[in-house]
Amino acid sequence: MSVIATNAGPSVYWYLTRSTGAVALVLLTAAVALGVIDVRRFNAPGWPRFVIDALHRNVALLAMVFLTLHILTSVLDSFASISPIDAVVPFVGSYRPFWLGLGAVAFDLLLAVTATSLLRGRIGLGAWRAVHWLTYASWPVALLHGLGTGSDVRSAWMLLLTLGCLAVVLVAVVLRALAVRQGYPERARAALGGTGVFTLFLALWLPSGPLGTEWARRSGTPAALLGPSHRQPTAKDRRR
Repeated sequence: MSVIATNAGPSVYWYLTRSTGAVALVLLTAAVALGVIDVRRFNAPGWPRFVIDALHRNVALLAMVFLTLHILTSVLDSFASISPIDAVVPFVGSYRPFWLGLGAVAFDLLLAVTATSLLRGRIGLGAWRAVHWLTYASWPVALLHGLGTGSDVRSAWMLLLTLGCLAVVLVAVVLRALAVRQGYPERARAALGGTGVFTLFLALWLPSGPLGTEWARRSGTPAALLGPSHRQPTAKDRRR
């Protein structure tokens, strides 16, 4: 989230929002990568299957914990007006509505996955697996949310973190595609193609988007939160 310059400096909530968001992205990336490569295919001596499977599940749950903390600190931060409704209902907020809305979409998808995982024994394996695929859809949506709303997008550490997460998912998709290319060639091509298109989109969009000029204004930040250099000139300003 962007921060307005004040004598007091950024609030504690602002720092917590940034840090919990970054940690949530890393954990979600790890959970998605473990799921994509199908950890059950990579058992090692001394590591029972249920241990590796539990690792995937616990990492995903930990990602939800940090994501929840990220949302709570965003709501509590007084810089931007973000309500609890904005966190679950996409595209209704006043602060960068589209990019904040993507975060709500990702959160809703992960809530559905978490709920069905807890009810897996009751809803059946087929229904659980169908909903579980939403985890993979939530990752690119969450990544775009972070790029669109984050105040650290231009920072070297955040760029490296984002590129690292992207690289991890790319490697996982390639490994899985190679593993299933004989039995499911259509799935392998679809996975590689979709991942390639998303990567190409990021490469073309980032320079003119979050890494470009005037992104704070173009992304939908309310005028009251913009500095003079970002504010659209009024009729009074033009007469000066």
